[in-house]
Formats: sequence, C-alpha cells, structure tokens
Amino acid sequence: MTNELLWILLLIVTFVLQIAAYRLFGKKGLYAWIAMAVIIANIQVMKTIGIFGLVTAMGNIIYSTTFLATDILCENYGKKEANKAVWVGFFILISVTIVMQICIQFVPHESDTLNPAIQQIFGLLPRIAIASLIAYIVSQLHDVWAFMFWKRLFKGKYLWLRNNFSTMTSQLVDNIIFTWIAFVGFFGLFGWEQVFSWDIIIQIFLVSYVMKWIVAVFDTPFIYLAKVIKKKYWKD
Repeated sequence: MTNELLWILLLIVTFVLQIAAYRLFGKKGLYAWIAMAVIIANIQVMKTIGIFGLVTAMGNIIYSTTFLATDILCENYGKKEANKAVWVGFFILISVTIVMQICIQFVPHESDTLNPAIQQIFGLLPRIAIASLIAYIVSQLHDVWAFMFWKRLFKGKYLWLRNNFSTMTSQLVDNIIFTWIAFVGFFGLFGWEQVFSWDIIIQIFLVSYVMKWIVAVFDTPFIYLAKVIKKKYWKD
C-alpha cells in the first residue's frame, strides 16, 4: 500500500477513533484523547516520509485532532473546559518527558535488544518535547481564544467557518514555532544544531501545514457529529 493511501486510511481511522472516544466517555474521552495525541505526535514526528512527491514529518494527523478536541469542547462546554483540556495535554507531555529521561539512564541488561532504539527515540525527545510544549501551549490557547472570538462574532452561527478559521490560524502558529525549535535550532546554542538542510526544512514546513489544512477541512463533519452526540448522549 502506498504512503498516500496509508495517509488517507490513517486520517479516517484517527477521526473515527476520536469521535468514538467522545461518544463513549464524553468530555473526559476528549481529555484522554488529547493526552494520548500529544505523546504519539511527538514520537511520530521523528519519522520523515515521502508523500505526494514531497517530504514531510509524520504526526500531522494525530496532532491536528487536538485542535478538533478543543473546538468540540469550546462549542459544547465552553472556554473553561477547553482550556482545562489544553493544560491536561501540557502536563502529560512534561510528565512523560521527565519519566522517560530517567528511564533511559538505567543500564540495560545484556539480554536487552531494544535499548538502542529506545535511546534513539527518547534521547531526542527533550528537544522535540520543548518544541512541542511551546508550540502546543501557544497554539492551543490561541485556538480556544480564536474559536470563542469567532463564535461571539458570528453569534454562534457558521460552525464550519469558526472551526476552520480558528484551527488553520492556530496551526500556522504551531508550525512556525515547532519547526524552528525542532529542526532549525538556535545555531548551536544548547547544542541544538540545525537538523536538516533548509530545503528539507522548508518542505517539511510547507507540506506539514498543507496536510494540517486538509485535516482541518476533513474534521468539519466530525464537529457537527459531536454536537449531535452531545445532544443525544451527553447533556451535562
């Protein structure tokens, strides 16, 4: 199966699972989903792939679902619940980073065959995590603010427009912050050198942002479905 078909399959499966989490567990399911998504996204982003003839990092789909989650919470429960979910994700990402940094310090037994892979993944996590933490908290809080701004402006109408406006602008903020810290670095400061050449970084930035736009468009039916689920199953 080609990367393009796999990407479409992953897109569908991810949204279905997210909305299932909301259907089964309500807003708590969305809190859990955000916590899971930020961890998976920070692991997936270490893998670069070729798709539609271009190069990009993975993690775009699962990370974009966090914006859908906060938009659902904003629409169905208000700003307070959405901000709570943002801070849950922030706390979880910090916690995992700290715990895994301690874990990789353990001396592996001679029978261990997976330690090099674990070291390679989580040894890079601090830089990725810091990039993600800063990008995440800034863009997610912006998303909550923007969604509520458009909701007040349109007096609760045009949900599809509010969803896409807030998500697409917030993802641009996220993309700029994350790409710079994770892949460009600070010219050797803190030992963070540039990871890829500029042409690859620009490709990753542009392609990942286009992918996030596509995900944002495709998540629109799911925010409407979430309103139906809220009305039918979760009246709290």
